Amino acid sequence: MSFWDNLWLLIWAFLFVCYLIVLFQVVVDIFRDSKMSGLAKAIWLIVLFIFPMLGALVYVIARGRGMNERQAAAANQSQAATEQYIRSVAGATDPAAQISNAKSLLDAGAITPAEFEQLKAKVLAAK
Repeated sequence: MSFWDNLWLLIWAFLFVCYLIVLFQVVVDIFRDSKMSGLAKAIWLIVLFIFPMLGALVYVIARGRGMNERQAAAANQSQAATEQYIRSVAGATDPAAQISNAKSLLDAGAITPAEFEQLKAKVLAAK
């Protein structure tokens, strides 16, 4: 193969991968849209199956703004879930809450007064 044949192969491969990415994004958006009825979803999928390039182009033109909003909402929801999980795993970050928890352990007899003072000093030092 000549240089130009390889170059054209590379260009077409790149365009094909770009097309597949757009097609997959459209299919994901069809299933992500909760406002679209099941019949409308089925019609869009049939159009994408029969006329893939034209169907994807029409979908992006007709529903592109909604695609962006749904993708941003999904990203925000994922970020919020991640932050909530990190907060739940990290434990209490508020020094007053940590001292209160240590005090309740002291009152329950789970720790000694010396351990309570050590925990309190550690929390206040980290502040």
